[in-house]
Amino acid sequence: MEATEFIWMNGQFVKWNDAKVHVLTHSLHYGSAVFEGIRVYDTPKGPAVFRLTEHIKRLFDSAKIIGMEVKNTEEELIEVTKELLRKNNLKEGYIRPLLYYGYGKMGLDSKDLVAEASVAAWPWGAYLGEEGKLNGIKVKISPYSRHFPVPELNHAKVSGFYANSTLAKMDAIKGGFDEAIMPDLDGNIAECTGENLFIIKNNEVITPTTKNALVGITRASIIQILKDEGYTVREEKITKEALFEADGCFMTGTAAEVTPVISVDNKPIGNGKVGEITKLVQQKYENIIHGKDDMYISWLDFVNE
Repeated sequence: MEATEFIWMNGQFVKWNDAKVHVLTHSLHYGSAVFEGIRVYDTPKGPAVFRLTEHIKRLFDSAKIIGMEVKNTEEELIEVTKELLRKNNLKEGYIRPLLYYGYGKMGLDSKDLVAEASVAAWPWGAYLGEEGKLNGIKVKISPYSRHFPVPELNHAKVSGFYANSTLAKMDAIKGGFDEAIMPDLDGNIAECTGENLFIIKNNEVITPTTKNALVGITRASIIQILKDEGYTVREEKITKEALFEADGCFMTGTAAEVTPVISVDNKPIGNGKVGEITKLVQQKYENIIHGKDDMYISWLDFVNE
């Protein structure tokens, strides 16, 4: 990770190496933090954050879902994010806002706790590698499932939920794969360790329902782009068999952006190459995030405006 100069913590911009918490920080022990992943991109009009308002809203919605009291406002964190990017002179990179319970109380009882807040940002290239983004990645179906004990929790990015994602990711890497696809408790496809999944069959695009997958902001953006391009997009249950029989496959997420999948469990998807629909979506998305498509310019929050 390439450090930047400042991180914002609880109302102050502090030096990167001074952004510290106590070892008895509540959320460190109980996974009770909520977070977002956001990207900033360079554009002809200067750096712009992709769907910043939507991401910050989801951050606060995540806090609300788990009953976390927050002293900051959405508007404050939006402005803090822009100011942080300006102070760090960061034109392209990754942004990580975090709401967490700090030091002062232990035990599962979070009564009377108020969230502390931080926002960090740093340069970060293609999450799954430039080669993978261009020519596709190899994935496996994980032995670790993705499931949410309460339906509303699939709308929340809670840090504790990502423990099984870490297990699935490391299992995939140890097996020589780039990423893992996580099934739900019924064995159907849910999502990847940190991405939503799409398959293509007969020129139609299908993505799993959000019953056991995060309601992704990039996912929603890609669905809108595909519909605007005239494609049929269905949200429905995807079996493992449907995945293996697909003509194409790609995953989406803030970190992964649009990354093609060319094989699953060492079996090629379609002809084992990046398909035309995936290439189209990738190119459209790249143009949008870099401010080259006026139709979607409202999805960008310009840092210097």
